[in-house]
This record gives sequence, C-alpha cells and structure tokens, in this order.
Amino acid sequence: MTSTRTLAGTARPWRRRAGLSTLPPLLRLLIWTQLAFNIGFYAVLPFLAEHLGTAIGMAGWLVGLVLGLRTFSQQGLFVVGGALADRYGIRPVVLAGCALRIVGFAWLGWAERTWAVVGAVLLIGFAAALFSPAVESEVARQAVVREKAGGGPRTRVLALFSVAGQAGAFIGPLLGALLLAVDFRAVCLAGAAVFVLVLAGHLRLLPQHIPGRVAVVEGSDRTRTRASGAVRALLRNRRFLALCLAYGVYLLAYNQLYLAVPLEVERAVGSQAPLAWLFALSSMLVVTAQLPITHWAAARLDLRRSMAAGLLLLSAGFAAVAAARPADWTGAAGLLPSAALVVLLTLGQMLLAPAARAWVPDLADEGRLGLYTGTLSSVSGLVVLAGSAATGSLLDAGLPAAVPWLVLTALPVAAVALLPRHRDAGPTR
Repeated sequence: MTSTRTLAGTARPWRRRAGLSTLPPLLRLLIWTQLAFNIGFYAVLPFLAEHLGTAIGMAGWLVGLVLGLRTFSQQGLFVVGGALADRYGIRPVVLAGCALRIVGFAWLGWAERTWAVVGAVLLIGFAAALFSPAVESEVARQAVVREKAGGGPRTRVLALFSVAGQAGAFIGPLLGALLLAVDFRAVCLAGAAVFVLVLAGHLRLLPQHIPGRVAVVEGSDRTRTRASGAVRALLRNRRFLALCLAYGVYLLAYNQLYLAVPLEVERAVGSQAPLAWLFALSSMLVVTAQLPITHWAAARLDLRRSMAAGLLLLSAGFAAVAAARPADWTGAAGLLPSAALVVLLTLGQMLLAPAARAWVPDLADEGRLGLYTGTLSSVSGLVVLAGSAATGSLLDAGLPAAVPWLVLTALPVAAVALLPRHRDAGPTR
C-alpha cells in the first residue's frame, strides 16, 4: 500500500510542474475544489446502477430513467445555477450546492423505495447544477483577469482545472470500490463526508466579495427586467449559440465512450471487462498530457483552431473504427480500434474543453458569465440527449457495420463549420 509520505511526495512535484503555486489563492482554492467535487461524486456514481438493480431490485428501464433524471437535473439546470451565481455571487451558491449534495448522498444511502431514490438523485443532480457553473465561471473569469495582467494564457488555468477534475474522477471510483466492501451506504456516506470537508473549507476560505466582480442588479423589478433582457441578448448571440452547438457535438462524440465503445468492445471480445482499462487509459492521458498539450496549443493555435483540431481528432477516432469494422477483428486485435478511438477522443477533449471554456468570456455579456457558462452546459446537454437517442437507434438499425461509425465520423467535421469565424476567436490564448 502506498504510504501517506509517498503520496505527499508525489503531490509536491505535481503542484510545481502544474504551476499551482504561481496562481492566486482563489484560483488554487477553486481548482482544488474541482478535485474534491469529483472525488466525492465519482466515489458513488459508478456503483449506483448496480445498487439500484441488485440491492433495490429496480427494473432495467427504471434504472435508466433514474440515471437520466440525475443527468437532466444536473446538466439541464446548469443555466439556473449560472444565473444565480451572477445574481448572488458564487459563495452562497457553492455553499448551498455543497449542503444539498451532502443531504442527497446521505438520503441515497438509506433510500429503498423508488420515490426516495428519485428524490435523492434529483437533489444530487441539482446540487451540481448550483455549484459547478458557479465554480467554472469564476475560474474562467479569474483566468482572463490573470491573462490580462500578464500571468500567462487563460487556457493553462482551465487546463489545470480539467486535470484536477479528471484526477478526481480517477481517485473517486478507487475510494468507492474500497468502501463497497462494507456496503453501498458506506460509499454514500464517504461521498457526503467529502462534501462536508468542501463545505467547511469554503465557509472559511471562499471570500464574501470577490474583487472586480460586476454587480448584476439592485432591486427586484430591475432584477426581472435585466434578467429577461440578458436571456434575450443571449438568444440573439449567434456566435455563442454556435459555440454551444459545436461543443454539444463534442460532448455527443465523447459520450460514445459510454454508448458505442462498450458495444464495440463486447463485440470484439465477448465481454465489457476491458472497458475499465480503457477508461483508466483515458483518465491517465488527461492527467499526464493535458498541460503539455495546452502549452503546445497556446503557442500555436487560437481558440477556434484549437477547437477545430480537437473536433478533427474526434472524427479520426471514429474513422479508425469504421476502417477496421469490415475486417471484423475479434480478440485482442479487435480491441485495437477501440483503444485508438479512446486515445483520439481523449486527445480531442484536451484541445477542445479548455479552448471552449476560454472562449465563453469573450462572447458573454458583462456580468453574465455564470449565465453563459451554465447555458453552454445546458444546451450541449440537450444536444447529447437528442443525439444519444439517435445514435442508439443507428447502432441498433442493422445497417452495415461501418455505417454508424461513418456517421459519427462526419458529425465532428460538420461541427467545425459551426464554430464562429476566426475574426471572432480572439488572439492566441
């Protein structure tokens, strides 16, 4: 077993290489927050479906519905959390989200009836809809402030944020697997405990008032007027909506890790057991390669070109599977196309995600970054919801083996055309 001393010794060089020590205290807090959020969340989520089906005895369709409701209550309501962060600041929204997540996890640990499970997962999802857009929008805002002060490209800060989240997604399931030897309730309590620590830390460390943050409103009538005006302005912002759609295509493509890739792996080897290794490969690629790739892209590509390159990498991944399908490889060789797809999807993600988040502040109205950040997630979530249903139908339609993969190949290429023109992309970040 790795000792605490070894883990601490490993963490110190990582902090130095990542440049965390050079960031302002608020940015460091928010990046560590993302790590903690994902540790707590992913300690529970990977084991939820089996718990619902085996321990509680839910039918498969009902398990799927519960998981879908959790996703909707999170991604679909990001816009609400972002708007609240604009109105009230990030501190109360983050603290409320943490408190709801604690209650949700504790409730889920004891929930045995369908209505209780649904209530718990809705609460868990809505909690993230509060704190995630608040944290993400403030990280983006602080990254822009730091860039304008000569502190380096904003994409590097957002890459650190992505690395922290991916590291949490890697550590969380390991923690959950250890506690699952006790029972699922222990897993839920561990997830809740992580958020108790986050809540306590933010009560102490998160500022009441963040310097430079624009006050949105004063007075209830003005609130309604300005809020409706902000939404109308957002809906007229074609460049931003185009970015949302392109980002949604990226998320739809990346979601194939959970839809198309498992089917392809099972076809090749007769089991989904290798998926765990492929997911671990994806996580480790992000943790080890995100910062070098972001550094390389910041020196050579503007935001539009970075996103376009990422989309083309996604397309290349699907093309690799389409090219291999007529040969109908099986066994170990049959895993090679899936492994290539996972690597290329992950590389595309590493170019796309920081660039998209870095672009939003350039397209958002002043004082409305939370609303725009939340809308990016909500709109792209709707694209994934509609696109996943269509993709599932395509995979089940009995078409020639390569056809679904060729359709998936074409989608990211088409999304490149959706990106705002180069003149709107801003300088190299």
